[in-house]
Amino acid sequence: MNWALALLSAALLVLSNPGADLPFLAPIALAPLLFAVARERRPGRCFLLGWTAGIVYWFGVCYWIQFVLEVHGGMGRWGGWGTFFLFSLLKAIHLGAFSLIAGFLIPRPYAVPAIAALWTGIERTHGPLGFAWLTLGNAGVDMDLPLRLAPWVGVYGISFVFALMSAALTVILLRRPRQSLPYLAVLPALFLLPDLPAPVHGSEVAAVIQPNAPEEGEWTVASVHAMQQRWESESMATALKSQRASLIVWPETPGPTYFYNDPVFHETAIRLARETQAHFLFGTVAYTPENLPLNSAVMLAPSGEILDRYDKMYLVPFGEFIPPLFNWVNRITKEAGDFTAGSRVVVFRFGEHRLGTFICYESAFPHLVRQFALQGADVLANLSNDGYFGHSSAREQHLKLVRMRAVENRRWIVRATNDGISSAIDPAGRVVQRLPPYVEVAARMRFGYESATTFYTRHGDWFAWSCLIAGLGLAIATRAGSLGRRRP
Repeated sequence: MNWALALLSAALLVLSNPGADLPFLAPIALAPLLFAVARERRPGRCFLLGWTAGIVYWFGVCYWIQFVLEVHGGMGRWGGWGTFFLFSLLKAIHLGAFSLIAGFLIPRPYAVPAIAALWTGIERTHGPLGFAWLTLGNAGVDMDLPLRLAPWVGVYGISFVFALMSAALTVILLRRPRQSLPYLAVLPALFLLPDLPAPVHGSEVAAVIQPNAPEEGEWTVASVHAMQQRWESESMATALKSQRASLIVWPETPGPTYFYNDPVFHETAIRLARETQAHFLFGTVAYTPENLPLNSAVMLAPSGEILDRYDKMYLVPFGEFIPPLFNWVNRITKEAGDFTAGSRVVVFRFGEHRLGTFICYESAFPHLVRQFALQGADVLANLSNDGYFGHSSAREQHLKLVRMRAVENRRWIVRATNDGISSAIDPAGRVVQRLPPYVEVAARMRFGYESATTFYTRHGDWFAWSCLIAGLGLAIATRAGSLGRRRP
């Protein structure tokens, strides 16, 4: 029964994410696992229950990693599956640790808030410990009431609420309702938070290019320049319509675009900015003084002048570098060496406004994206290349992450991707325009500016880190108290 309950939690977590996309399951998804842990007296078995659920969860949500490793990493089917299985074993340790520690807390009167804090704090450790993707709270991006927390405490506040509801349900099933009901009073209190911004019509226009360039295949000099000329022509036609676009956006390096060492593309980019009199933002490969590659975004002024360059700070494991434990794995990208991480947040001067750009996988890091708004960006852009995902749910998963970043910082986001899903997202996380995937298309997208900063933008992840301290602190105190009572 306990194993079945653990697997049920894994299934509910998977189903609450894009794919099945049943987000209403998120608030109860942890309850079966917690009930199993409450029935299990052996700490080691509690860890195994959570670890097993974690393996199934990562398999169900990030199944597309196997495809990436097999097709784009050249590892073959079994090499891809074997590496992905090892990845899932390691990532599942987080859920195993949660189950182990939650086992100490469940019998206590403060179990409900302690378990919610523990879950939230452990979620915050995913990024520093290797790989961040969907948190539990991302399921709430279309739920108006819990989403009101995002501008205050980020996505982690929504994770806390969902974990609190699962813990309360568990305690009720354990026939201890009095220990859960007082803590559920936090839910009506959400009505006291400000409403999300009402829908508005963006005042500015961006010309967004979705080139649908192939990820595999041999490029020649002629084919690369022909492709770039086509994108230039599409950008011109799109930007110069009735209301001239103030911004042109190309996605993250959709092909071999080398602005700094390809004279033809260098001239093409400058000419495009000058002839459209628009700011031009595009992805390219830059290099360090030691000639190591950087995944970068460059902004040109309408004069063709280089305003600045942002170098991606959070690189994709297996895609842009190989983690130390996986030295046998092929990198997905075709550069001569591992990419080097950037070291500074850059906010581009955009006329009288400021624009911050985060690249692809960086959308999974709330604490990074908030830095752009904190440093003055009144609009955000996300450049991405999701072509490596194949026809999987990863695109929708990725879009969900970007939408949450818009809500946390109350900013418009213009998103340009290689083959989908390019979109315009308003400060409440609504997708006001999206382009169809897997097609080459150029479109005009409306956006606006927001200068006020949210509480989350100003203060960051204080809530998540406080939850980690509180959850672990209560667990340690509980465990120490139990051992002290046993010693006599």
